[in-house]
Amino acid sequence: MEGKPLAELLSSFRANVETVLLGKRESIDLAIASFIAGGHVLLEDVPGTGKTTLARALSSGISGTFRRIQFTSDLLPQDITGMHILDADRKSFVFSPGPLFANVVLADEINRGNPRAQSALLEAMSERQVTVDNRTYPLPEPFLVIATQNPYEQHGTFPLPESQLDRFNLRLRLSYPDRGSERQLIRENNLLTMRDGIPASMRPEQVRALRAEVDRVTVHDAVVDYIQRLAAATRAHPAVRLGASPRGAIGLKSTSQALALLSGRDHATPGDVRRAAVPVLCHRVFPKGDAAGSEAAQAILEEVLSVVPSPL
Repeated sequence: MEGKPLAELLSSFRANVETVLLGKRESIDLAIASFIAGGHVLLEDVPGTGKTTLARALSSGISGTFRRIQFTSDLLPQDITGMHILDADRKSFVFSPGPLFANVVLADEINRGNPRAQSALLEAMSERQVTVDNRTYPLPEPFLVIATQNPYEQHGTFPLPESQLDRFNLRLRLSYPDRGSERQLIRENNLLTMRDGIPASMRPEQVRALRAEVDRVTVHDAVVDYIQRLAAATRAHPAVRLGASPRGAIGLKSTSQALALLSGRDHATPGDVRRAAVPVLCHRVFPKGDAAGSEAAQAILEEVLSVVPSPL
């Protein structure tokens, strides 16, 4: 690992993740792109499609720490941020970090958590820090939240508010594997031997270096203008109640830069933007009335992509 170019480390990282998440190249590319761009990921899918596998693979691939939080209706903010406890020997209160203090945090079934617990997670996602008893503690870097929610089971859930949805850089659906990949999974695994860890491809400090490389990927004015026109078109669409935010447009640019870097280029193209547009903007577009839902939002975005002219 020592002395390898960052591009080679990134390619090795992607290849290793693919060994445990078969047939999901596009989802893996988007998740890695969001990771190195510094954005959190929302996985909306049915159980058993590889959400935990992806989170564990990303953490072990950077030799980082991984923690899983199972969100429930009785989860308290201090259960995830940590708390001050009395140290009898020192006769003072010391901070005991919660599960948020990890490089990759899996927030499982986040929409089952109550609003107070969701708010505690929101500060961590936005500020990369937590505040406990008026004291602030920085989180590790890199820091990534991968949250999951089941789109079909709504009993006993607290839907995420629009402000928190906007903190996720992209939303992915892994879906079921193709026939060949599922056949390979069945042949090679059983419930006692399934693995979702991978060999470490890089260290956390190299992920930070990759994030600096993402910032250096060129985005020409025509591509910036294209991103802005896409965001504006979502706000002007007659079927949309609330369109993509400026944060969403910034996330679309950063993810496009990361996809370019993942493809071995030093500049982002309109193709990178189109590739990232639906995952980055879908959860930030809220259709009106009975059409509300991720499928309706995706249909609107696909329409917007078809009518907004792309630069050459």
